[in-house]
Amino acid sequence: MSNSLTQLALKKFKKNRSGLFSFWFIICIGIIAIFAYVFAPDDSQNANQMHLEIHSKKPGFTVQILTIPSAEKKYESFFKTLFFGKQNTSTEVPISDYKVLPDALEITQYAEGNIQKQVKSYPLALFQENPENYIKTKKFILGTDKYGRDLLSRMLIGARISFFIGFIAVFISLVIGITIGAIAGYFGGKADTFIMWLINITWSIPTLLLVIAITLALGKGFWQVFIAVGLTMWVEVARVVRGQIISAKEQQYVEAARALGFSDMRIIFHHILPNIMAPVIVISAANFAAAILIESGLSFLGIGAQPPTPSWGAMIKDHYSYIILGKAYLAVIPGLAIMSLVMAFMLIGNALRDALDVRN
Repeated sequence: MSNSLTQLALKKFKKNRSGLFSFWFIICIGIIAIFAYVFAPDDSQNANQMHLEIHSKKPGFTVQILTIPSAEKKYESFFKTLFFGKQNTSTEVPISDYKVLPDALEITQYAEGNIQKQVKSYPLALFQENPENYIKTKKFILGTDKYGRDLLSRMLIGARISFFIGFIAVFISLVIGITIGAIAGYFGGKADTFIMWLINITWSIPTLLLVIAITLALGKGFWQVFIAVGLTMWVEVARVVRGQIISAKEQQYVEAARALGFSDMRIIFHHILPNIMAPVIVISAANFAAAILIESGLSFLGIGAQPPTPSWGAMIKDHYSYIILGKAYLAVIPGLAIMSLVMAFMLIGNALRDALDVRN
């Protein structure tokens, strides 16, 4: 049995049920985010197949869908469709009834209430085989949104935004925060004074306001939001790294490294940083949760990921008015998804804090 600190921390982490469950929950969300189009019922790009006739339907809604093939066919590679979805050129029509005539397919379009049902005919030559093969019964497990798109597919693909913004934003914050914090803590003097002045100024600006300013400067878009969030989260990392290095650089192993003639960069990155990463890891888990909330807030304000790219925050924005119209699930479902993912990262952060605490 190994008695290394890493093994002991791993054992303590495994004993924390909430942290372990959160870890596997995050792993599952990560797999879904990467292979979203494999799991999504609507595997078109951004799951943007609209059916206005069946908008805002409840979970479990079932309807027959006629797929009208398109003469235009484009070659798409396997990996492109796997990670970015299919470029759907076919037209889907919800129907309530159909008849196969000698020379045409007659369909009755889906309609509810007092809306008059329209009857249309399509020549059989349009279908290369039996036209009934183009009619399938489709079940919307989570219902449809206000544009008639499959809500489950939009949720699965929208997980990409919320999940990957955590990784990219935390990565950016770690690179900037560790570098600046290490320079300030190790060298001190004027470098420390200037960096602390910069940190205090950045700290005094409200995070959401700073993110909005950076987003407007970089432009609206998918990657711009990731960069903007990452550029606002380095402050906490820098402060922690600075404080840890100030106390660690007085340790005997640092003095020994200096006596051996090692360079300052080697001492910082090869000797000091590996010994102070425990609090940085805990902060990174909390920053994951913060990044998800910030991105959701930006998408709700309309300056996050732009339509038709699905985002949980944008889905709440599109459907929050439905809460008082008896269809609250359209906004509640993405809200619960955000809450569960944020809670998972906070719980795993607490579990890591307990496991990496040397006093335990």
